[in-house]
Formats: sequence, C-alpha cells, structure tokens
Amino acid sequence: MNVLIVKMSSLGDVVHTLPALTDAQRALPGIRFDWVVEEAFAEIPTWHPAVDRVIPVSLRRWRKHPWRSLGSDEWRAFRKTLGERTYDYIIDAQGLIKSALITRLGHGIRCGFDRDSARESVAALLYQQRYEVARNMHAVERIRRLFALALGYPPPTQVGDYGIDKSRFTAAPMERPYLVFLHGTTWPTKHWPESYWTALACLCRDAGYNIYLPWGNDAERLRAERIANSAPGTQVLPRMELNQLAGVLAGARAVAGVDTGLAHIAAALAVPSVTLYGATSPQRTGTYGQGQIHLCADFSCSPCLNRRCTYTGDAPVQSACYQTLSPERAWEALHEILGR
Repeated sequence: MNVLIVKMSSLGDVVHTLPALTDAQRALPGIRFDWVVEEAFAEIPTWHPAVDRVIPVSLRRWRKHPWRSLGSDEWRAFRKTLGERTYDYIIDAQGLIKSALITRLGHGIRCGFDRDSARESVAALLYQQRYEVARNMHAVERIRRLFALALGYPPPTQVGDYGIDKSRFTAAPMERPYLVFLHGTTWPTKHWPESYWTALACLCRDAGYNIYLPWGNDAERLRAERIANSAPGTQVLPRMELNQLAGVLAGARAVAGVDTGLAHIAAALAVPSVTLYGATSPQRTGTYGQGQIHLCADFSCSPCLNRRCTYTGDAPVQSACYQTLSPERAWEALHEILGR
C-alpha cells in the first residue's frame, strides 16, 4: 500500500505525525509513505524508515508573491512531482484549506477530518472520505486515530512510538554530561525571562552539567551569548541544520525548554525534558512521550493563548505569568528527571 501524507507545518505538528506512521507500519506490513512538507522541515520525515519520498513545498515563501509563484517553474515542478504516482490513499493530516487543496493535486482517494473535526471546516468538502475525530484529544492521538480510520486498522491504545531512526542524524562531539536549553520561540509571551535562564544555567553547572544553547536567528543568538557570558560552563552552539541539532538533543541527559518546536523533537527522541508553559497549555499540543514534565504557570490569566502579554498589574518579569515558574522550580523538575 502506498500513501501520500499532506502535513506541511509547523515543526511541532510535523513531529506529531510520526507516531501515526509507526502505527500503520505495524498494522499494515509493507506500507510506504510519501510526504508533502514545508521545505524548512523536510528533514523530519526522512527520520522515519517508512517514508520513501519527501516532497518539499514552499507555500510560506510562495505566498509572498502568489501570482508570480503560480507561474513559476518551481510550482510546475512541484505539481509534476506530486502527479507522478498514484496512491491508494492521500491523507490530509493538517485539516486546513491550503492542505486540502494540495490533496487535489495528487492521484488517490482523498481522506481527512470531517467538518466538525477539521481545523478549517471548509477543508472537509475537498475530501472523498471524511472521519470524525474528537477535537479535545492530544494532537498526536488525533492524527493516530485519523490514520487508523482512513487505512482500516483498529485505533491503537498504547503510547505512540515516533519510530525515529537515530542513525540518520549527524553526530556532534559534545562535552558530556550535558543539558540543552531551548530558549527560543516565536510568541513573545512564550519567552521565559533571560535572567531565569542564566540562574538555571548556574544551578545546573553547580551540579556538574555542561549546558548548550542552540539558536535559529540573530535575536536568539544574541540572547544565547548573553546567557553564556553570565553563566560559566554554558556554550553557544554554532548554527545547525535540524539533523545536526537532533543529534545534539539525542545525546543530552535532559532538556529544558519553552513551548517551541525543538521541544517536540526532544520528546520524540525520548530525551527527558522539562517544558515551561505560561501563555499556552500542554493539554492538546504539549510535548508527548516518555520522560516529559510540563511546568505550567499558576497565574490568574494563564493560559491566555495571547501572543502579547496584556496583564496590567505590577510584575517583576515579562511575561507576568512566569513569575510563578522560577529557576528553582525548573531546577527541581530537572533534578527529578535526572535522578530517574
């Protein structure tokens, strides 16, 4: 059986799809997948041994100049690649109008969430087979159930297995034992205070651990350098591709991070992790897997799910809710999972 997956973004959402492939591989020996994914995340599907072909798409880049992009050689090449094979099933695991439109370009039975389950209900009109999946489930479990319904095997009951082949990572020599701090994220309200990272780094260093700080843009690099300058034993990593960074995460004794895509990669690699949630909640999209601790702010307006903090009272840090998630509390949680 050959299946095309459409799950283009974001980083965490792409990672959340991997356990469904493992389920299908166990239930249907010989099943193979192709996967349409945003070019920035094209490395992730290659980590699963059931994936034959990754088809990068560049919607994020193309939508900046939509009319020019639709007439480009790049768009024509993408459509040609997508139409080269006929699939038994095409599964839209994203449930958006844009992902549903991509399924129309392939050859095969189009499957997806029904109108009450999809993130954008109109997307369901473009599928030939639609399935009801409860919206209050964790994202990993929703996708696992969608695959089971579409491909015709019993929904799994055991904890999901990401099925990642770690031999595909680029090895990086690191000074062990080490921890990784994932300090970078997109929303301003998700950022843990910089002074807290420095204090946590000092606590971890006093306990005998080296600390490594990855970064993805100039703002994150500058923050990492400030933390490292204030906390001896903390090192800023060079800029890395996802394969390299996954290799670093895989070798860590533990990870501390905010609500960010890299935290989901750490969870997928079964690296013990402490993830910090202030404006957001782990209930439906938190890190999923073994050895995961979710520390949630205990504040009057948390989780607010806002990109900007709107709290108007006095607060010693920004975002205000993080005053309830101190470095000492994070270290206690790290110490607990390291002791396991």
